[in-house]
Amino acid sequence: MRIKIFFSALPLLILAGCNDSYYSEEDFSSVLKIDSHIHIGSDDGVFEEQAAADNFLLISLNVDHGDSANIKKQFNNAVLSAEKHPGKVFFGPTFLFDTAGWGTPDWSKKIISVLEDDLSKGAITVKIWKNIGMTVRDRNGKFIMVDDPGLKPVIDFIKSKGIPVTGHLGEPRNCWLPLDQMTVSSDSSYFARNPQYHMFLHPEYPSYEDQINARDNLLAKHPDLKFIGCHLGSLEWNVDSLAKRLDKYQNMAVDLSARICHLQYQSAKDRKRVRDFCIKYQDRLLYGTDEGYSGSSDPERFRKSIHETWSDDWKYFTSEDVMTSDKFRGKFTGLKLPKEVVDKIYSENAIKWFNISPSL
Repeated sequence: MRIKIFFSALPLLILAGCNDSYYSEEDFSSVLKIDSHIHIGSDDGVFEEQAAADNFLLISLNVDHGDSANIKKQFNNAVLSAEKHPGKVFFGPTFLFDTAGWGTPDWSKKIISVLEDDLSKGAITVKIWKNIGMTVRDRNGKFIMVDDPGLKPVIDFIKSKGIPVTGHLGEPRNCWLPLDQMTVSSDSSYFARNPQYHMFLHPEYPSYEDQINARDNLLAKHPDLKFIGCHLGSLEWNVDSLAKRLDKYQNMAVDLSARICHLQYQSAKDRKRVRDFCIKYQDRLLYGTDEGYSGSSDPERFRKSIHETWSDDWKYFTSEDVMTSDKFRGKFTGLKLPKEVVDKIYSENAIKWFNISPSL
């Protein structure tokens, strides 16, 4: 994300009297921050070094692309990074959703055995991905949704370990719209490149409402499950809709990864509504970017890119500058959240929800 800054919306005389309650751009490097949704795919240390320079801890989450070798590689990279950077890097594995034996006790025992081994190596969460609900099907061709009873033994196992499920379920609502009707360019460009996930082209697939309802049903069945919904819980399009879920499901939190532009888009229309939402639900929001790094012939370019993303996001949450984004047209004003709210979003909530002990 690239943001242009135009000017401060508050006169300097007013700002001078309230610095103790708010962070500034200059505080960025000195404040501990956690990016709770990234993907480490290399052992060269570039991501970790830039995180240290910007005072970030990292939580690397794995995804199930249907390739067991790829899942193993993701896991090994994450474990190695956590071992090299104890208390600075944490990780959450996933599992290969192989439908062979689906619905039988042997299927769930196999998955639980894999997760047992993953957790023994220090995993702090288990990630479930959008292939559940969007690609995997049972032997009759029916889509397997996340509230399917066949997943209950796995969910119960995760609960028994006292760790959260981190879930990327469904997609942004834009996914069900034509490309030219999507609200942000990050969505339209992604779905143009990945038509297999552009549900507007696949009306025979479960609807957006089906995805959200399945997730909600899972939480209703497991009210004691700690659940962290990736990408604003796929309710990025409307903070009021997300607020209803946070009110109803007290053990649900969401990360902001790859969806901050949707908050900015809403800010352009009604800044107060978005700001009030962030303050009211300050205990349920976790900062994240969804940035990934798998090694590069130009590591400095990645360092510069991730630093700019982190810096731009910090300005949005801590300043009252007027900005523009390359994701949509129009200007919006930073939220200028109080320090205590910023601290929760940027670190305290991740520490609490993932139950981690950072190395400060």
